Amino acid sequence: MSRQRIRFVEARTARAIAIICAITLLVAALALGIAIGTMFARSHLGEEQALMSRRSYEIEELGRLRAAVIELTPRVEGLSAQVYELHDFDDRLKAARGVGGSTGVHDVPPLPDTEEPAASLDGAGGPALPPRLCDIERADRGTPRQRLKGTQRIIDCLNDEVSQLQTQTLAHYAAYMAFPGRNPAPGARSGSPYGNRLDPFTGHLSFHPGLDLVAPTGTPILASAGGRVIQAGERNGYGFAVDVRHSNGMVTRYGHASRILVKAGDYVMPGQEIAEVGSTGRSTGPHLHFEVIVDGAQINPSSYLALFKRKPNAQS
Repeated sequence: MSRQRIRFVEARTARAIAIICAITLLVAALALGIAIGTMFARSHLGEEQALMSRRSYEIEELGRLRAAVIELTPRVEGLSAQVYELHDFDDRLKAARGVGGSTGVHDVPPLPDTEEPAASLDGAGGPALPPRLCDIERADRGTPRQRLKGTQRIIDCLNDEVSQLQTQTLAHYAAYMAFPGRNPAPGARSGSPYGNRLDPFTGHLSFHPGLDLVAPTGTPILASAGGRVIQAGERNGYGFAVDVRHSNGMVTRYGHASRILVKAGDYVMPGQEIAEVGSTGRSTGPHLHFEVIVDGAQINPSSYLALFKRKPNAQS
């Protein structure tokens, strides 16, 4: 993993999401304004038949527009949340590398490569033109029927933009979900740290390749990241243990479990319960032994867990 990189979404994508959120609200307000304006404009006309016909059409179109906006809004909100989460994690990675630069290449997870150009497409080309933006101003011109059609075109345009951004964000978010560091035993207290220690059985100096998280027997053990279970069962020294391989080539190990809830070949999601805390194997009491393995070497899990610790909200 030290030689591999994860490319997360760039800042301009976040700005595009913010713009789309604002445009979505404007479209909703525009549709509402058209409805109110139409009703007042037509209320004084004497042609009852024409009025009813027009109003029926406009009400039907407004209903379609409202349904389209309702469908689009959660997509924009979900996409915005994903982009915010990716950028927050990107900042944590950069800060971690800045703080741990002198501690060795494996002490801090690798940075995402946000400065490389996007992957090229076979047979792609053409003139370099600025992007076409959804023209919201044109929707407020002409007759009510023309404005309704203009609003529909804007909503269609926004749908296309959101779909493209969702496609671009998906690969970045999938890589983020496969990056270990989420707490595998929330609420547990820290036990033996990673590194040299006095062995609890022999009293001699020995190397501890993981981090112990002390919790009562039966406490849920959660997958630290998404991946595929490559081993689930008894392992020498670890008792009942689970190994999960992630798409970036890293492996997380969960040892001394009292019960295993997955089997080799299963795919797991971040935060999914995969086992229960126990004291099997070479253990003096119930706890989770957690490891992060990169290129076959056990790395200090604390650097990874620190990336996912949420900062307390600033008090206003």
